[in-house]
Amino acid sequence: MKFSIIVPVYNEKATVAALLDRVLAAGPSDLEKEIVIVEGNSTDGTREVVRGYEGRPGVRVICEDAPRGKGAAVRAGLAAVTGDLVLVQDGDLEYSTDDYPAVLEPLRAGRCEIVFGSRTRRSVQHWQFRRYAGLERLYGFFVNLGGVLFTGLFNLLYGTRLTDGATMFKVFRGPDLKRIVLRSNGFDYDWELTAKLVRLGCRIEEVPVSYRARSRAEGKKIRFWRDGIRVALAIVRYRFSASTG
Repeated sequence: MKFSIIVPVYNEKATVAALLDRVLAAGPSDLEKEIVIVEGNSTDGTREVVRGYEGRPGVRVICEDAPRGKGAAVRAGLAAVTGDLVLVQDGDLEYSTDDYPAVLEPLRAGRCEIVFGSRTRRSVQHWQFRRYAGLERLYGFFVNLGGVLFTGLFNLLYGTRLTDGATMFKVFRGPDLKRIVLRSNGFDYDWELTAKLVRLGCRIEEVPVSYRARSRAEGKKIRFWRDGIRVALAIVRYRFSASTG
């Protein structure tokens, strides 16, 4: 089995080297590992850091000529990967690569076709797993609330029972990904991807994962109103549009 990891990065100079070193060292050791880094023409020196990983065994770097959004970067990565199992890893340190074996296990055991790493199942604050200080507490509350509302809407429309539909930690089977066409360029790609695969009959299993939320000052890119509207529209749109196209 080959395990492919797509790493879309844009303006992540502060964390990308540490993240990539952890991805390179992460298990499971019995899987062949393929890492595809998609760099979005950053303005902070991220590209120069990423280029330092070119030529390493199992690593491929794709440099975009302009930033087109996370969804577009993931599409570029999906076109390049060849693995049996595929995970998208953000270029920050919010999620731990130590959880790779746990999120891969249900797929390797054949119990499902998709695995979600649920942040709510390990957080003592449950759905309020982003906790910030000062005025940013309000931002954290609304982003947390958005995750609850969007997960509930998705469960209602698609018949799932997810606790954390907005998690980044999702693992898919490579052949399933080849059956669909993604169109979203922003953070709504996540929901489009899940929606189309669920409508094709793919089963989801959730496992608890650890999470350390970063603030906007540390580079958090989600904007509640802008991205929230796109996500809500995507969840509804892909419930009633073609399941593959």
